[in-house]
Amino acid sequence: MTKFHLALRGLLMLLVAMPLASYAGESMIVVEDRGGASALPYYEALNLQPRPDGAARSPIPTPQVPATPADEASMLPVRSAKLTPGTVARRVIEAPGLRPFAVVGDDKVSHDWLRRHAASLHERSAVGLVVNVETVQALARLRALAPGVPMAPVAGDDLAERLGLRHYPALITATSIEQ
Repeated sequence: MTKFHLALRGLLMLLVAMPLASYAGESMIVVEDRGGASALPYYEALNLQPRPDGAARSPIPTPQVPATPADEASMLPVRSAKLTPGTVARRVIEAPGLRPFAVVGDDKVSHDWLRRHAASLHERSAVGLVVNVETVQALARLRALAPGVPMAPVAGDDLAERLGLRHYPALITATSIEQ
């Protein structure tokens, strides 16, 4: 840059800063003050001493991730005492945005229900929560009954309480609980 450009740049900066300088002496306008008191007395009560420069903090221990991730076999068996195979009365719920999910178990009623509803579950992008299952092989059999429907073993007692559900198989959507 030439001296002329530098001088022009400096003049421009001065012209921009001049109007701002006139506001420097004015007090701030308080838009909202919710009251409250300074927190300084609380900090003073802690009697914290300044750290000497370069003093290292002791490291905070972090949990270690297991060398091998848990697999489904380690999650089994899953038993939900509050849920049993049976008839589910259709009822309306309001859960906007809820992704459809099916509650099933490893029993004849659930097997038959999955065979009949597999296509509908897949079309709805539903997931399956398997609330009563003993083995990996049984879980695989359930998955084979509804290809394309992700299924996971899940303890269902809390879910049963929250939804007022006592039996399965059931389909829970944003608007209803049904069988």
